[in-house]
Amino acid sequence: MALEVGATYPAGTVLTTGPDGRPVAVELGEKLTGRKVVIFALPGAFTGTCSTAHMPSFVRTADALRGKGVDEVICLSVNDPFTLSAWGTQLGADGAGITMLADAGGEVTKELGQDFTAPPAGLYGRSKRYVVVVEDGTITHVGAEPNPGECSVSSGEAVLEVL
Repeated sequence: MALEVGATYPAGTVLTTGPDGRPVAVELGEKLTGRKVVIFALPGAFTGTCSTAHMPSFVRTADALRGKGVDEVICLSVNDPFTLSAWGTQLGADGAGITMLADAGGEVTKELGQDFTAPPAGLYGRSKRYVVVVEDGTITHVGAEPNPGECSVSSGEAVLEVL
């Protein structure tokens, strides 16, 4: 499956942390049905560009995105849910109302053809950096970075401009 406008976003199972700190399964298909959602995917929690640019751009713009009719802003990463949750808390994602979803085994990422490996950086089976707008399960906008270290077309500000 390609990451392109008109495609259906995968309805796989991902994880989040529940109120008790335990992993909770989330069915993406159910989360996307009948809703307008922004999903931004990134290589990993606590990594350079993800921490200094990508997540902060969505913390800054989450309210404005909701003001444009977005029902939910989701961060998706190939990490375990515990790490992703701690990182989101540290960077203010909780306060901004950003949902942190772990594609722990990388299944959704692989189905989209967005997986990559960069051994010199210690990154294996990670997600390329992108943002999508998904309306009722269908991708209506894609901002995919040509390089995982870049954050321009996938930033919160960039997606805000197209809504």
